[in-house]
Parts: sequence; structure tokens; C-alpha cells
Amino acid sequence: MSVLLRVLSILQLRAACRGIIIPTLSSITCPATKLPSASVVRRMSSVAVRLLNQQEAVALDQELFTAYQFSVDQLMELAGLSCAHAIAQKYPASTHSKVLVACGPGNNGGDGLVCARHLRLLDYTPTVYYPKRTDKPLFDNLVRQCQMYDIVVSEELPTLLEIDGEFQLVVDAVFGFSFKPPVRALFLPVIEALSRTKVPVVSVDIPSGWDVEAGPPTEGFAIAPQMLISLTAPKLCARSFRGRHHMLGGRFVPPQLEQKYQLNLPSYPGTNQVVDVSVQ
Repeated sequence: MSVLLRVLSILQLRAACRGIIIPTLSSITCPATKLPSASVVRRMSSVAVRLLNQQEAVALDQELFTAYQFSVDQLMELAGLSCAHAIAQKYPASTHSKVLVACGPGNNGGDGLVCARHLRLLDYTPTVYYPKRTDKPLFDNLVRQCQMYDIVVSEELPTLLEIDGEFQLVVDAVFGFSFKPPVRALFLPVIEALSRTKVPVVSVDIPSGWDVEAGPPTEGFAIAPQMLISLTAPKLCARSFRGRHHMLGGRFVPPQLEQKYQLNLPSYPGTNQVVDVSVQ
């Protein structure tokens, strides 16, 4: 046991320098044995996933486009699909069918549009709030695809009373990892609504309005999602996440890229597009 203690101490020291958290021995050993249980071993690997700062997140994304020749719409489709499947795992359509998807003007909003389409295919009834449309063919196509699946796409934000009364889940796809405070005036109402609603909120990659590295704002309204779906790899602000479910969608990440950035990604079970990296 003393050897294991020394090994864990070394791992904790090294991990702390890289923004990684390794659990203490008391939190991972099984009462009846001297070895961690299988479930705890999986948990140990999940919490050791590397957290990216904003510059690293941007660089990794660009490398996917350049060195690996992924297109924007490819990555958007993978992200939106992962988000829909993560939602289906934790908030099934049988209990959370009516979903409000709040989309911003950038790629995070595109992820939300794709997520809405896949939710529709999974027997949900999504409604999209999309106040500032991006005038590019890709985004025009995503909106058109939603409409062809009978998904309402509106520029009008439901009132807080309407959100609480008509929806069972909210997907926050307003801002992604390129966001830098402060929140622009156009998006203040949706940030306020999502921070005050009684309905569970699922944030895509970054809780909108949070600093990508520092976490939630210290002034004004701050979204506190029940679920965070990190894409590719978690960002540093995930350290401040206090919700119930932390899911990771990044099964497509090339092994060479994972090694280069030392992401230490967990294994994805079966054919799943997402993996639960919550620390219970």
C-alpha cells in the first residue's frame, strides 16, 4: 500500500502542473480490498483527462482543419450528434421530450442546430431560438434542414414563464470556446433566462457567458448547467462545473493528435459517441 501511496503522490504532483486532478487514495480504494474496483479505475482515468486552455483549444481545432483535413460541417455534424446522444442518455425523450435549443451566431450555434435535428430523429420535440443568424451557406443549410424536419426556428426568445411551463430541457449552444467576455447586449436576455430557469440546462462545450479558462462570471447572471458536454477535450472552465453530468464527445479525435496534446482521453464504451466523465 505504501508503494501505491508514493505512486499516487507523484501522479498528483505531476498532474497539478498540467491542470489535471487525480483523486486521493481514500476516494479510490475499495473497503473490502486493497485494490481499486473496476468502476473506480474507470473514474480515475476519466478525471485525468487533460483540460485545455483557450489557446490550446483554438490550436487543436485549427489542426483538425489543416493537418487532418476535417471540414467545418464534418466537425459540426459530429459535435451535434454527440450532444444529442449525450442528452438521450441522461434525459430520455419519455420524460424530457420538449426541448428549447438556444443557438448563437458561431460554430457553437451550428452545433446546436445539428443537435436539434438529431434530437428530432430521437423522438424529441425541439424548438430552436436563433436570434442572430450567420449569413453563410452552411448555416442557411442547417436552418433549412431543421425546418424540413418540422422544427420551429425562431428569433423570439420565450419568456422565463414560457420556458418553465412549456419545456422540459434547455440546450445552451450560444457561445463556444472562442468566447471572450463581456456578453453582448443582444444575448444578455437569453443568458439571464437560462440562469434563472427551473428547467435543466445542458451546455454545449462551454456554459455560455463563462470565461473559457476562469469559469463563471463574478458579476451578473451565470448559467449553472446540470449537464456539460465537452467537445474534443474539456476546457479549463470545466473545473468550475458543479452539475450532475459531465459528458465528453470526441471519439473522432485522431490518436496522433491526442498524443501530441497529451489529452489522455478515456475509452468510449461500445459504439457510443459520448462517455461520462463525471466524478460521482
